[in-house]
Amino acid sequence: MIQYSQITVAADHTRLAVQLRGHGPALLLLPGQANDHRWWDRTRNDFAADFTTVTFDYRGTGDSDESNSYSTPLFAEDALAVMDSLAIENFHVYGTSMGGRTAQWVTIFAPGRVKRLVLGCTTPGGAHAVERNDEVRRVLAGPDRDAALEEMMYTSAWRAAHPGPYKTLGDAGMSPRARHGHLAASDNHDAWDRLPEITAPSLILHGADDQFAPVVNAHLLADRIPDARIHVFDGARHGYFDECRDEASPLVTEFLRHRGES
Repeated sequence: MIQYSQITVAADHTRLAVQLRGHGPALLLLPGQANDHRWWDRTRNDFAADFTTVTFDYRGTGDSDESNSYSTPLFAEDALAVMDSLAIENFHVYGTSMGGRTAQWVTIFAPGRVKRLVLGCTTPGGAHAVERNDEVRRVLAGPDRDAALEEMMYTSAWRAAHPGPYKTLGDAGMSPRARHGHLAASDNHDAWDRLPEITAPSLILHGADDQFAPVVNAHLLADRIPDARIHVFDGARHGYFDECRDEASPLVTEFLRHRGES
């Protein structure tokens, strides 16, 4: 259950649905492409005892308005508008997939505000990123997209033990226009030149068998962001944060609760 929700109005007057849950220092959770806050439904409780978790529905998803434009820098501006509306000056950020791309910009745009950064199953974008191959793109564009996406998110053994529905396969209520906008936003992301500006202590997490965002991208990010740490989950796919939550969530919590960080 969400303890508190509100509507925040972005700079261009787009209405954004915001949800809060938990207690303690603020933790902004950013979901993947074409997803709303429900992406975090299975794992949010893992953090709510230690942090005030903040989510919002990206423009075009959930209860937020659609938009005339979509980009990861714009999503980052929306995220900062949300934190401003809540009068939260300093916070941690954990972004996965496209949320990780957005989190890069949040940290670049507001270096004095982000205390610690966690990037999961994501890429730096642009010419330096290693993108999914053409076969993966073909399957995702085909008639069995949802089944293919399930397979890329989770191993078959985990799916057998944890039957759906899964909240990480996209917002079914999105318009085709908004879904295309999210795809373009993710595809056009490129923070490579500015990643060295990130000064927040950073942890990079990835599944070793991720086909959606190949694991080499985690190493590219770790090499590009000063003093970043990296952890790779053996056998995990794009949904490592869900499938490996018994290991991943405590790892994130320990990193964010590092002594000296409030």
